[in-house]
Amino acid sequence: MRDAMHSADSLREEWKQRVTEFAGSELFDRLFKEGMGLVEEAASYLDGPGRVDSRKLNRELALVYAAESMEVTTRLMQAASWLVVQRAVREKDMKVEEAGDEKYRLARTGEPHPVDRSVMPAQLMSLVDRSRALYERVWRFDTTLYSETPQPTENNVMKQIDRLRQAAEGGAFDPLSVWRR
Repeated sequence: MRDAMHSADSLREEWKQRVTEFAGSELFDRLFKEGMGLVEEAASYLDGPGRVDSRKLNRELALVYAAESMEVTTRLMQAASWLVVQRAVREKDMKVEEAGDEKYRLARTGEPHPVDRSVMPAQLMSLVDRSRALYERVWRFDTTLYSETPQPTENNVMKQIDRLRQAAEGGAFDPLSVWRR
């Protein structure tokens, strides 16, 4: 029983350390910059040229445009909120435990609904694609960083590379080794 409690405590400490390290990393800085840049780009498009683009569409397509633009905005705001929470952890404005609260976590998105991309403004479709990609990346960070499931200590890719290296050192890839015996 005591080992189980100790194990749960160590898993809790592991995710806290992962979150803290990530929030202070260069990877986080790049992701934050990319996320906030995409938020600004989307806002600029939707409040400017996007309004003009939507007026050119018939009524049915204008509704599709409105739905897509709301989804872009929602995805970007959720991703940006998550990024701001991580920055608050880095700046010590928020405790790691608080950042791990369910209200700050991201939910998996559903499958996108089909849209005839050929009739929708290309810039909107680009924002749709990039906001989905950003959200998916941020969601994967969220689920990995805040997981209390033990992280694999074994790297299967490196194991495979080691096996290939051993085979190569043993002459497995030498076509002339047959005649050298």
